[in-house]
Amino acid sequence: MPDAYTPRPEHKFTFGLWTVGNRGRDPFGDAVRPTLTPVEAVRMLAEVGAMGVNLHDNDLVPIDATVQERDRIVREFKSACEASGLKVPMATVNLFYDPAFRDGAFTANDPAVRAYAVQKTMRAMDLGAELGAKIFVLWGGREGVETDACRRPDEAIKRFREALNYLCEYSLSENYDYKFALEAKPNEPRADIYFPTTGAYLALIETLDHPEMVGVNPEVAHEQMAGLNMMHSVAQAWEAGKLFHIDLNDQVPGRYDQDLRFGSANLIAAFWLVKFLEDVGYSGPRHFDAHAYRTEDYEGVKDFARGCMRTYLILKEKAAHWNADTEIKSLLAEMANREGNGQMVGRFDKDRAARLLARDFDRASLASKGLQYEKLDQLTVDILLGVR
Repeated sequence: MPDAYTPRPEHKFTFGLWTVGNRGRDPFGDAVRPTLTPVEAVRMLAEVGAMGVNLHDNDLVPIDATVQERDRIVREFKSACEASGLKVPMATVNLFYDPAFRDGAFTANDPAVRAYAVQKTMRAMDLGAELGAKIFVLWGGREGVETDACRRPDEAIKRFREALNYLCEYSLSENYDYKFALEAKPNEPRADIYFPTTGAYLALIETLDHPEMVGVNPEVAHEQMAGLNMMHSVAQAWEAGKLFHIDLNDQVPGRYDQDLRFGSANLIAAFWLVKFLEDVGYSGPRHFDAHAYRTEDYEGVKDFARGCMRTYLILKEKAAHWNADTEIKSLLAEMANREGNGQMVGRFDKDRAARLLARDFDRASLASKGLQYEKLDQLTVDILLGVR
């Protein structure tokens, strides 16, 4: 029976074919679930209440498919999406699995590999546009090194920039209206990845020929595996106008890329992230880039997918509760009053600077007052634990 935590299309929850279709294979063990076809994945996602399905090119079309096979597969997939009411908001390209990309794609030393990577991406853009996608994510999974002896990293940056500029021009020439979203990761599958953080990509974007077309796709696991704060990365991207897409999952810091069910490892961090997205009015897809435990069959995969969405909606409700709590509002009002007491530096001008230089500050007084952050944090915990 539907309840307040049942997903609806307006929640904009999406999953990738590679998420619910993950067969549970890992470096130490083979697959535990049978292959799920793209059409079966679409039907599963419709059953659990998702709004959309996203895909790499080869999640749908095998890399060696003929033109006739490609057209048939796409036709059947589109028909399944239409019958199930699912959209395809985002597409991406797999530039990491095939052995041709063992030294990277856009940054590889071999110019033929670089050219093939751009060609493969253009064809993936064609596929995404055919399915209605307006967001194109780029994760540089092999764009990195095991040894810096292989190339100078500034040369790799130039190669990556050249590829992005080319792809932006291709999108414009075909009237695809894509927004490109760059996805950072600090390591794995290579020892060191170029552009390891969201901030690194934000810096690169401003050097592109069409920076207005390019933003970022922060992922919880990729930030947290390096011990970073996902919400801070998202906030920086949002403030810069560059939060084009987001990947939701969970991760224990310091571990390999786990892609756990959203909110299952660090509930407080997930709460602050959901609260931020809802408070600022982020209107893009809430994409879950995660997969079910290896212990599960496909009924368990459905439980996993439902759990991702349910946790988000519970935390969304908790965020509204937090915002409405009278004691929390009182504490926040006190902080706001402190901020509005005339001490802000403001925009520079010479007279204001002279007054600032002439002012005497009572450091002892500034240091003496407790800020009540402990109380505020415990009130947050009380709300999350359901005792407030």
